[in-house]
Amino acid sequence: MGFFGFLILGLAAGAIAKLILPGKQGGGWLITLLLGVVGALLGGWLGGLLFNAPLQDFFSIQTWLLAIAGSIIVLLIYGLIVGRRKA
Repeated sequence: MGFFGFLILGLAAGAIAKLILPGKQGGGWLITLLLGVVGALLGGWLGGLLFNAPLQDFFSIQTWLLAIAGSIIVLLIYGLIVGRRKA
């Protein structure tokens, strides 16, 4: 998967993760892109480590599910960090 494909995957995974998680998460599209890309990296790393999953195909459902799951994890961690700052 190329660089731009990875950015699109990260943006979409971050947006889908924001839709899945309840509540209001802060951040605009730039934060969504960054968290989505980090989440896609995390999901791909965990998928390769735990399931020995090949993640080269952009249109593979396995790639998308792992990227979204990684983005959800990153968004939860981001919410815990930002939530503590405001309190």
